[in-house]
Amino acid sequence: MKLAITYDNGQVFQHFGKTEAFKIYDIVEGKVGASMVMSTNGQGHGALAGLLRGLGISVLICGGIGPGAQDALASLDITVIPGITGDVDQAVQDFVDGKLVPNTEALCNHHHEGAAHDCGAHSCGTGGCHSH
Repeated sequence: MKLAITYDNGQVFQHFGKTEAFKIYDIVEGKVGASMVMSTNGQGHGALAGLLRGLGISVLICGGIGPGAQDALASLDITVIPGITGDVDQAVQDFVDGKLVPNTEALCNHHHEGAAHDCGAHSCGTGGCHSH
């Protein structure tokens, strides 16, 4: 299977819709296989779901993510594991070992126009979360 993780300098990037890169991993027979970093080429939000599907991704690990992106990914049979922070390689190893726990507090499903709020993994009041 193929797994993608939002990527920024070795860490899990905390806003799915604004990630500039994914690290793509092959998971083979319960082990982490080959990996590569791939640029999103400036694509954001809705386009990212199609990009991942085209790569054959079946699992996405990320930080914060809005409901529109969750729905788009779910419609393409991509499992989302949100609210993850820290080192990307460690997160993938934890996933393979069955130790990666989603943090549903990082789901950005409460939007207040112009008001700051906290989605757990990041602040959405600085132009962060959008459910486009």
